[in-house]
Amino acid sequence: MVGVKSVPSPAISADDRSHEVDHPSSEVAHFGADQPLRLDCGVDLTPFQIAYKTYGELNADRSNAVLICHALTGDQHVANVHPVTGKPGWWETLVGPGRPLDPARYFIICSNVIGGCMGSTGPASINPATGKVWGLDFPVITIPDMVRAQAMLIDRLGIDTLFAVVGGSMGGMQVLQWTAAYPARVYSALAIACATRHSAQNIAFHELGRQAVMADPDWHNGAYADQGIHPHRGLAVARMAAHITYLSDAALHRKFGRRMQDRELPTFSFDADFQVESYLRYQGSSFVERFDANSYLYLTRAMDYFDIAADHGGVLAKAFAGIQTRFCVVSFTSDWLFPTSESRALVHALNASSARVSFAEIETDRGHDAFLLDVPEFFDISRAFLQSAGKARGLTSKND
Repeated sequence: MVGVKSVPSPAISADDRSHEVDHPSSEVAHFGADQPLRLDCGVDLTPFQIAYKTYGELNADRSNAVLICHALTGDQHVANVHPVTGKPGWWETLVGPGRPLDPARYFIICSNVIGGCMGSTGPASINPATGKVWGLDFPVITIPDMVRAQAMLIDRLGIDTLFAVVGGSMGGMQVLQWTAAYPARVYSALAIACATRHSAQNIAFHELGRQAVMADPDWHNGAYADQGIHPHRGLAVARMAAHITYLSDAALHRKFGRRMQDRELPTFSFDADFQVESYLRYQGSSFVERFDANSYLYLTRAMDYFDIAADHGGVLAKAFAGIQTRFCVVSFTSDWLFPTSESRALVHALNASSARVSFAEIETDRGHDAFLLDVPEFFDISRAFLQSAGKARGLTSKND
């Protein structure tokens, strides 16, 4: 008989995870019945809250605020130790002292998106009307919904115009939505490894992940919280499948090849014989320690629905007509999830709108995840763009 190992159950307790859902280890902005969030699905979400972190200080004329928009599996803990995992912030390569986004120069804001599970209202939150976890009763949300909620947070912080909005992947989608919905409030935009709409292939990969979650017997049609359990196996498989899309064949070959994991010969079983199998299982099991399964469903669906041109008669250039925002669009040669062709289509639309735009395609074999990794050329481009925009904006520092 062959031996089959299942993905292990997460080490973190359900109580620890649920505490961060409604009582996060970060700042929280509460919005009551007098400030509902109008969702694209036609529902007014109220009350709701947004969890966020800030780094640095807002200058006297409130002109140095930078909003970082996180990707699908990110959260507000961009440059600090994560309260659940104990790991460093997810973008400390870009944010921090001496980095392109230096808190000594900018007032940096990063919020957990609506629909998330690290303090902003989402399917893992308590529904005040029932006293129970929202689950699938939570309304379906979109990228524009996320941005509207962020705009309400920025209003609450007393900031009229953001010096920059920065993000990659789903975060890049939010950057583009900000510029289309609030062009006068965004001075510069750094959109990385993203697109103006989700491709059929990407929707297909997301559906694969959602079906893995929903096939887990512990999912209970989204009501697993009532059972005191979590569909960690299905969510781990979803994460494993998605993580493959974040990498490239060259990167996988360089890191793992066909090397065995702690053995010289195959076990002739379905254990993780290869290093790449062990790596994917680790990615899956560690992910479920901090993420809610229903949130994964909601956020992937939000990305699937995203299509800026659809709101402008199918003409992308119309979304950016007359815009004064300065853009920097960055893609990576080995990113097959959001290939360079998607970025070029965006740049062409911006050019047709007479927008100020610079574009860089960076040579790397690190795939879609390159924007999260140590890629010096990306850092140099980001720094140069922000410094140039800062000079035009009138921002100065002792390093200028």
